[in-house]
Amino acid sequence: MIAAQQNKFVNLTPPAAIVDNASLTVAELDTLGWDYCEILVIMGATDIAMSALKVTESDTSGSGHADVTGLVFGTSTNTDGDTSALPTATDDNDIFSFQIDLRKRKRYLDMTATVGNGTNGAYVTIIAILSRGREMPSSAAEAGCNQILRV
Repeated sequence: MIAAQQNKFVNLTPPAAIVDNASLTVAELDTLGWDYCEILVIMGATDIAMSALKVTESDTSGSGHADVTGLVFGTSTNTDGDTSALPTATDDNDIFSFQIDLRKRKRYLDMTATVGNGTNGAYVTIIAILSRGREMPSSAAEAGCNQILRV
C-alpha cells in the first residue's frame, strides 16, 4: 500500500480573485470516515497580514462551530514550541499547515480566514488532505480529483 494513494483531497477555498479586508469563503469539511486531516493554507501574492486564521469544529453541519484549541494562528503554539504567527505581508507563496488527529474532534471542520485591509489584499487557496480512511478511494472522483496520473 502506498499511503499517498489512499488520501482524499478537498478544495476548501479554490484559487480566486484577490481578497482585501474580508473573510474568505471556506467550504465546511465533513470528516466522517477519516482519522487524520491536514489543511494547507497556500498564500499567493499578498501586501497585508491576515487578521484571523483558525479552524473551528461542530457536531452539526452549518452551525455551532467553536474554535479548536491549538489550531489558532497567532496564539497557538507551533511545532517548534513558539507562539505561532499569522501570515504577514511578506509571506508570499508560503504554506501554513494545520495537522489534525480527527479521532479527537467533532465531525465537521470549518475555518475563519480573514485578510487585513491592504492596498490590494491577498490571494489565498486552502485545501484539505484527508487520510487514514476507513474506506479507501477507488477512483479519481472518490479521491476528490478530476483525473489522476500514476507511474
